[in-house]
Amino acid sequence: MKKLSKRALAINPSLSMSINSKAKEMKKQGLDVVSFAAGEPDFDTMFHIKEAAKKAIDEGFTHYTSTSGIIELKEAVCAKFRRDNWLDYEPKNIIVSTGAKQCLFNIIMVLVDPGDEVIVPIPYYLSYEEMIKIAEGKCVFLKTNNFKINSQDLEKAITPKTKMLILNSPSNPTGVVYDEKELKQIASICLKHNIYILSDEIYEKIIYGKKHVSIASVNEKIKKLVIVVNGVSKSYAMTGWRIGYAAAEEEIIKAAARLQDHTTSNPTSISQKAALAALEGPEDHVAKMVYEYKKRRDFMVDRLNRIDGVIASRPDGAFYVFANISKFYGLEVKGSLVFAQKLLEDAYVAVISGIVFGDDRYIRLSFATGMEHIKRGLDRLEKFCEKVRK
Repeated sequence: MKKLSKRALAINPSLSMSINSKAKEMKKQGLDVVSFAAGEPDFDTMFHIKEAAKKAIDEGFTHYTSTSGIIELKEAVCAKFRRDNWLDYEPKNIIVSTGAKQCLFNIIMVLVDPGDEVIVPIPYYLSYEEMIKIAEGKCVFLKTNNFKINSQDLEKAITPKTKMLILNSPSNPTGVVYDEKELKQIASICLKHNIYILSDEIYEKIIYGKKHVSIASVNEKIKKLVIVVNGVSKSYAMTGWRIGYAAAEEEIIKAAARLQDHTTSNPTSISQKAALAALEGPEDHVAKMVYEYKKRRDFMVDRLNRIDGVIASRPDGAFYVFANISKFYGLEVKGSLVFAQKLLEDAYVAVISGIVFGDDRYIRLSFATGMEHIKRGLDRLEKFCEKVRK
């Protein structure tokens, strides 16, 4: 029997998905599992968005579209960039894909050659590493201070082979948000060395008391080197609709569209109409979601820090808390993966181990779930931690 390709064998399974799957399987068995593993809003898609999708079906908008997305949606994306980010793009600078994840993959595939280095700050969204490996690039992992890039460390990490920096603000898993001053420092270094910046801004609207700034808006020179990736999944509670978009120089977008021609073709026609309604419609529900998330965030952070041995910083964006639980490591608990597995098996609480994101000292907890759920799960976590300490 012939073997799988080296490419296939090199791809690691998603540890976050495996924890999620195990938690769901336990629930099916009737076990009372509290899951903090979800990476999606627990709110429903807004009524007007769903109605737009129904209308698209009723009107027969169920066939192929242009590979890179319908013109109306591209124009709405351009309007969004002007309105929210002070960025001026034309439809030729936009590609619509099957989720922001496909946008990230497309861009990495069309810009990264075998042997090219991509700087990935730690902690990082787990799929970045696998995408770079598929492109046969090399990940250069950059340690951060308080989860943020230090400009001096960034400059030291750059070599003649450096092709790209990946920037994620607001961040998954830490929730950190870069301010304009910090972005200008990063932009200056990348301009100096002519390095692309892949800016993952999917959590843009889920932010608490701070202002989101896209690094592409720092100046016109850096804009030419930035590829902005965003989508409707998180802000509009549309994870299952699978619509993301990217903005960049026309040459890059054309290359990404050619790749998409031969992989997925166009994103779902019906979902494009739904995304159009999301971008052009009212956004009061976004503020309501963020208001609820903030209450949950504050409760979760305060509650975690009352557990002896747990250290949790307060995220400025997204809906995750990245909590340090390394004080519990010992003979029985050797790292975050074992901690997460034992927590699920013994206390029926699902979290994502920090090693998935490149830092084994932490676990990630999502507060995109109900407050009663959060209270019950954190009570169990505290009892589990007390047991481990003994």
